[in-house]
Amino acid sequence: MNVRISAARAAMLAAALTLAACSSSSERESFVEQPVEVLYNQATDALLADRYVQAARLFNEVERQHPYSVWATKAQLMAAYANYARDRHDDAIQALDRFIQLNPGNRDIGYAYYLRALSYYEQIVDVGRDQANTLSAMNAFEDVIRRFPDTSFARDARVRMDLIRDHLAGKEMEVARFYQRRGQCTASMNRYRVVIEQYQTTSHVAEALHRLVECSLQLGLREEARQVAAVLGHNFPGSPWYAESYLMLEGVDLRPAEGGTTRGWLSRLLPF
Repeated sequence: MNVRISAARAAMLAAALTLAACSSSSERESFVEQPVEVLYNQATDALLADRYVQAARLFNEVERQHPYSVWATKAQLMAAYANYARDRHDDAIQALDRFIQLNPGNRDIGYAYYLRALSYYEQIVDVGRDQANTLSAMNAFEDVIRRFPDTSFARDARVRMDLIRDHLAGKEMEVARFYQRRGQCTASMNRYRVVIEQYQTTSHVAEALHRLVECSLQLGLREEARQVAAVLGHNFPGSPWYAESYLMLEGVDLRPAEGGTTRGWLSRLLPF
């Protein structure tokens, strides 16, 4: 999920420009002692030109040469953003952890937490691989929501949390299907139940219920299969997964005639 966040970029550039009163036309790769304004403006120029490696070096140089200035604190955050922008997410996270630890009362602390969460988020990989960064992203966005609930950062975090939960549910489904293909029905059923119970709002629940029907039938638990299918029919009556479950149980194709609709009778087995 390597998504470039334009809002994050805009916020960072705005923050940089609030301290950049003027710009320098020259840039130096060998860092000699310079006034803080010159270094900071050179770093800002590099950032605006998408020269992120140079920008990170220059912002770090601001802090090194002028550690007690107001520019140094801002430069810490800007260096972290420059690393984030060039996809050096681990470096960005390390810098942001340091900024948060050293500057808990800074006015940009909310953005630091948010950018830290984004740095984990953009390292999320497909469901076939380890999901450590997915879990870290979820925890980091939860931290943003808890600490800064009424901000734009929290609003964006809530949207991304929905995507993260769907991704984690997809991982559970991947593992469950693997067990099911190997005939390990009990293990696969446990995974499908995790999806149903812990990720109820995701797009994977209907399939998880159908797979429980399949596994129950494979184990000879026909009545349990009918009960699960009833839950599936009640909550997802138009789902192709319900039609599949119905076909397995009753041998009848539930797909509606063209222009028609079908309400599964299995849903009436439960007192809803």
